[in-house]
Amino acid sequence: MIDFYALTSPNVQKIFIMLEECGLPYNTKLVDVWKGEQFTPEFTRINPLQKIPAIVDSDGPAGTPYTVIESGAILLYLAEKTGKFIPHDPIKRYDVIQWLMVQMANVGPMSGQLIHFSRFAPPPQDYGTARYRSQVNKLFDLYDQRLANQPYVVGNDYTIADIAAFPWLRNVQTLAMKIDSRPNLKAWIDRITAREAVKRAFAKIGAIQSARDTATDDAKDRFFARGKYALT
Repeated sequence: MIDFYALTSPNVQKIFIMLEECGLPYNTKLVDVWKGEQFTPEFTRINPLQKIPAIVDSDGPAGTPYTVIESGAILLYLAEKTGKFIPHDPIKRYDVIQWLMVQMANVGPMSGQLIHFSRFAPPPQDYGTARYRSQVNKLFDLYDQRLANQPYVVGNDYTIADIAAFPWLRNVQTLAMKIDSRPNLKAWIDRITAREAVKRAFAKIGAIQSARDTATDDAKDRFFARGKYALT
């Protein structure tokens, strides 16, 4: 059994999708980051970075419990555990890993910064918003070009490279991205959205409630490590 420490962010959504796609049994353990639950000693022992997602697999390597942090590492771990959504051919395998890293190093961080500066940072944030919107537009164009002649990020097969990128790239309304001018990306989003495992994952995500919309200014400051929580 896998204990899955989660809430609703795109990085968490990846793991919901992967667990549903793989058909693995799991217990969802909610960590409301808007209440500061990631800072408890109990969760810090699981992930010293004090971030979600994280998993604890009671049937880890050699049958012993094993903890995995960071969404990309969790996707790789679950792919290795089940033999699903990662190719066995070495070249295709490293193609998948490369595009997993593209998401981890670029799509997630740039999108996250755009959301932060456009929605959570105090105004004016013209420079930050413009910088990160430009970076995200570049990445949306990259994926649209990538998908021009193939159905998935790494060719004909749906892999963890798709699962990693999908929750961020589908987030067109929050990111205020134009999708109609990127028909290949739009078709890819629609293709993945139609998968039964993805539907199950988002049904579960949609039922989760958090304190995000009612979080106090102090809770937001702690979450973003700003104000009196800034490290100097």
